[in-house]
Amino acid sequence: MKRVVVGLSGGVDSSVTAHLLKEQGFDVIGLFMKNWHDDSVTISNECPWLEDSNDAMIVAEKLGIPFQVVDLSNLYKERIVDYMFDEYSKGRTPNPDVLCNREIKFDAFMDIALKLGADYVATGHYCRKGEEIIDGKPVYKLLAGKDNNKDQSYFLCQLSQEQLTKALFPIGELTKPEVRKIAKEADLITAEKKDSQGLCFIGKVRLPEFLQQKLQPKEGVIVTIPADFEQYTKQAPSFENKEEELKYYATKFTYNKEDGKVVGKHQGAHYFTKGQRKGLNVGGTKEGLYVIETDVVENVIYTGEGKNHPGLYRNVLFVSNKEIHWIRKDLTLKPGENMQVAARIRYRQPLENATLYKVETGLYVAFENQQSAIQEGQFVAWYKEDELLGSGVIS
Repeated sequence: MKRVVVGLSGGVDSSVTAHLLKEQGFDVIGLFMKNWHDDSVTISNECPWLEDSNDAMIVAEKLGIPFQVVDLSNLYKERIVDYMFDEYSKGRTPNPDVLCNREIKFDAFMDIALKLGADYVATGHYCRKGEEIIDGKPVYKLLAGKDNNKDQSYFLCQLSQEQLTKALFPIGELTKPEVRKIAKEADLITAEKKDSQGLCFIGKVRLPEFLQQKLQPKEGVIVTIPADFEQYTKQAPSFENKEEELKYYATKFTYNKEDGKVVGKHQGAHYFTKGQRKGLNVGGTKEGLYVIETDVVENVIYTGEGKNHPGLYRNVLFVSNKEIHWIRKDLTLKPGENMQVAARIRYRQPLENATLYKVETGLYVAFENQQSAIQEGQFVAWYKEDELLGSGVIS
């Protein structure tokens, strides 16, 4: 009998994952990952992990499977939290959920599972795994979940072939309503439980407050840049070659305080991210202000009026060599090669047509349409139909 360890999070998705595997005849073990216990940065009195681990335990009892809590909080702090603060302090916006899957669920957690004699690790992600024999060897594919509203393949965009070999995603073929229905029929306590929002480790802690406790506030100014700013309207030069052109369009706009007018104050540029509208608290403009750039060195936030402000849009981004990750290593591009793909720069964004261009120093992703708020530090993921082929951190 094959043994599978399920990451039981105390939510409905992982509960149904365990239930389905049990029905399929696997020897199932439930593990709850405790990733956080630093009370100095928990802003509410609620203790979500206790409540969640309790729900996970009740589900395991109901299913008649062994259950235990594993404490990965030290590792989590080191690999995820410290990295996040470091990125924010540089004015980049990290994606802790993508990293949590790569570094914790399918690495540290997988190690524990394998020590328990597991053949597989299963999670409640809405995605699917495919397999194809290529040159006599099995190649694993990461496929989008059947539920278009819930497809979570993006969060797994950093997984490797080795990790996929051992991964199972039992609810990838289902929609969220179907999952809730199964949970109800199986009489699982989590059937009606709301989906958790927020970071994958703190549950009820919201990011700005979390950051404020680690990154010291410092007052700076908010500058608004007019829509007819000269950099937006200047004629593009003529290019010697494609790479030169890509580099030109991937280069972000640069601003000085003198380019616009000061409209307010903020408590720290590192709390803000491109495309953000909330938290600026500046009135008196016809349309809402959006962050178009943050300068953490000078501590200035540059904004533009309205969500169509030209400062928000670019259609080319760059990923440096050390940040390129191919799930399908067999499809890796060599310098000079290109590939037509569909890509997204954030979870829940509809896929957009794009072309990958490999150059000596990295990879350009050129979108057919302009993209709003391309943010350094976030992940771009590229697909062919419903298969996620690779991803990278936006430079």
